[in-house]
Amino acid sequence: MLLRSIPPFITSVLCLYTPSAIATLVDLSQYVNPLIGSEGPEPGTAFGGGDIFVGGALPFGVVKVGIDSTAANWSTATLNGGWTPDGNVTGISMMHESGTGGSPKYGLVSQMPLTCVDSPVNVLDNLTYSQPRVDKDIAKVGYFKIHLENGITVELSASRHAGIMEYSFPDGEKHILIDVSHYLPGNAGDANGQFFAGGEIQMEADGRAYSGYGTYVGGWNNGAPFTVYFYGEFSKSPDNSQTFSGANTDHMPRYQNLANGGMSEPTFRNTSRKVTSGPMNNRIGLLLSWNDGPASHVTSRVGISSISTDRARSYIQTEIPSWKLNDTVAAAVKEWNEDVFNKVQVSLDDSANMTHVRLLYSSLYFIHLMPSDRTGENPLWDSDEPYWDDFYTMWDIFRCTVSFYHIFQPEYYESMIRALIDIWKHSGYMPEGRSGNWNGLVQGGSDADNVLADAYVKGLRGAINWTEGYAAMKKDAEVTPYNTFDPTDLTASTKEGRGALDDWKELGYVSQDRNTRCISRTVEYSLNDFAVSQVAAGEMPSDREKYLNRSAGWQNIWNPDVKSLEFTGFMAPRFSNGSFNNSGYDPLYCYGCEWQDYTYEGTPWEYSFVIPHDVKTLIEFMGGPKTFESRLDLMFKPNMSVQNLGANGAGITTLMNIGNEPDFATPYLYNYINNQAKSVHQSRSLAIQYFKDTAYGIPGNSDAGAMNSWLLWQMLGIYPIVTQPVYLLSSPWFPDLNMTISGNKTLRISATGLEQGYYVQSVKINGEQWERNWFEHDDVMTNGGKIEFELGENAKAWDTGEVPPSPGHVRLDED
Repeated sequence: MLLRSIPPFITSVLCLYTPSAIATLVDLSQYVNPLIGSEGPEPGTAFGGGDIFVGGALPFGVVKVGIDSTAANWSTATLNGGWTPDGNVTGISMMHESGTGGSPKYGLVSQMPLTCVDSPVNVLDNLTYSQPRVDKDIAKVGYFKIHLENGITVELSASRHAGIMEYSFPDGEKHILIDVSHYLPGNAGDANGQFFAGGEIQMEADGRAYSGYGTYVGGWNNGAPFTVYFYGEFSKSPDNSQTFSGANTDHMPRYQNLANGGMSEPTFRNTSRKVTSGPMNNRIGLLLSWNDGPASHVTSRVGISSISTDRARSYIQTEIPSWKLNDTVAAAVKEWNEDVFNKVQVSLDDSANMTHVRLLYSSLYFIHLMPSDRTGENPLWDSDEPYWDDFYTMWDIFRCTVSFYHIFQPEYYESMIRALIDIWKHSGYMPEGRSGNWNGLVQGGSDADNVLADAYVKGLRGAINWTEGYAAMKKDAEVTPYNTFDPTDLTASTKEGRGALDDWKELGYVSQDRNTRCISRTVEYSLNDFAVSQVAAGEMPSDREKYLNRSAGWQNIWNPDVKSLEFTGFMAPRFSNGSFNNSGYDPLYCYGCEWQDYTYEGTPWEYSFVIPHDVKTLIEFMGGPKTFESRLDLMFKPNMSVQNLGANGAGITTLMNIGNEPDFATPYLYNYINNQAKSVHQSRSLAIQYFKDTAYGIPGNSDAGAMNSWLLWQMLGIYPIVTQPVYLLSSPWFPDLNMTISGNKTLRISATGLEQGYYVQSVKINGEQWERNWFEHDDVMTNGGKIEFELGENAKAWDTGEVPPSPGHVRLDED
């Protein structure tokens, strides 16, 4: 739902300097709709939507306080962010991901308010006490509110490492269940489900406080055990408090437990102040009760840490010193405004398109929910370097999210890069994905290489040790990781590195008979090696040519004889003996687009366009500019897709799938044949059709904000080409936009004629008439600058200069 009014609890407002040079008092968080992406194409259900987190959080905060809910239908379950539109509430927990696919992760350190604990309630079975919601949930920046069917109202907010929950109980019994063994479940039989491995909880201060820890394993990245310490306290002491324990009847693959015995009953202890999970990972927790009486409020503050309960307690004291919920909400809004929203200023007067304004600030919100800045909270090794977790995943965010961080949050971004290098230094590899202090999963290549290269070529230095950074990239390029024998893919590591590297080094491509995802891995490894060559040029020049040549490996799986939809030449599966698989191969299909297939989350038709470092050769392979253009046109023709892509393609009928990251740059490829008007038309059409200020507002998983960052670039009228200091020009959405970049510089983007149409008529950069449909990072992104667009109703061939560069241009057939 859209929440337009300024929350009444915000007592301070911020002074903004608007593009119209009028000082305005405004709280920009009011233009954020935190429920964009909360549903899919089927109203009231989440399948095909954004899988977003809904609740209280700070920019890149560790804590994300929100509800956990049940799966209404496991075949279309999307529990990843905890919140679902149709599930019953099972708890309010401190840790969540946002926008992730795959198996759920977290849903940890939970409380659940109840009005009855008599049979049939069993505190070991949350289905016996889960609560439907009544009325609409209320979500704002830093604030969330729900009404449960049992009459309890829950309001919550968050700081960086702590959360505050206020429970308004009706007349009668009042209980709060604290379940250390609570987590977001996966589907039955899920190879990457998560589990409770053990823990401890004890009462303190006459039951008014509690502390302990829980250890958990698994989840979407098939993670190793990790431990979360917690300290919680209440505004009033309970009249009765009990510890409880019981057999853990959740199935844990490969481990003996009591799952065949049916759901167990808890054992309560009134005298024991502490309960510890035994060797069979018993479920444990507390049940706190207040005497029957009139309606009343109970407030709870909870801190978490990866280091100790003392540190968890200290976070409450320093971050949430007040028992008033509104104080934490106001602090959260203030931080979001100062750290994020105030850095982008657009007109908010009567002439403004407020839908565009809401999409702008909502997108900024979602790209700041992950990853998590856990600096000072690294339990694995001693280091003076920053520490970050919850990278979901480099495969998603390298496409254009990190390029936005680079200009918009340079201090945070430098910290992330340093953390990636430090993870390599102490654990062996940089992550492709990471959560719960553990690398995994690897969907394609070693895409942290792309992230580092993008930062390097754009001049990010600071305190980054680029000698070590290059060593980390070279490790990805040269050392095959050990096989993790993950049931998802038994052929190679799914944890880190490049599992098919032996093929890549020997053959120059990934073969079908030796490895899975042979096409998409070949495409990804090609860009990875181009990334290595980019950093090698500055750090180890003698390596540059080797990796540049290897980056052309995608050409080894280009089969010029494959025909589809009247076009010839496609990426195709190739055997290790050098022969192509010509047995009924059709690039319109990926046969599931999963771990065991030719390509991952995209068809070969799509992947045949994903060569950002050498579009020049790609155009040549496709038959030249005219054929390339016709083929690209077909990507956007409705009703051409025949491959079911599940949640990542729900409601999309074109071959071009904006619901998945590999296609992010595809609408802009017309720039490479100096037909920028078509790039504008295709990208704007996608944005208008699939991105909306509604619950079904993005076309697939948010993927930690990757989807939202695509829209941000679209609204700026710019698109970054990753691993290169190059940006393609598109068409902006606002007549005047000021953005703070590079810490304290200003990028101003203006557009005259926007009311007439969105086609570019002319462009000036820093006052200079521009004939190229692209520019370089140093033109405006390093020291700030101005881009002036003149727009109009009709397409115009204004881009007569050089086409965008292809710095990875290598032809293997010319060697």
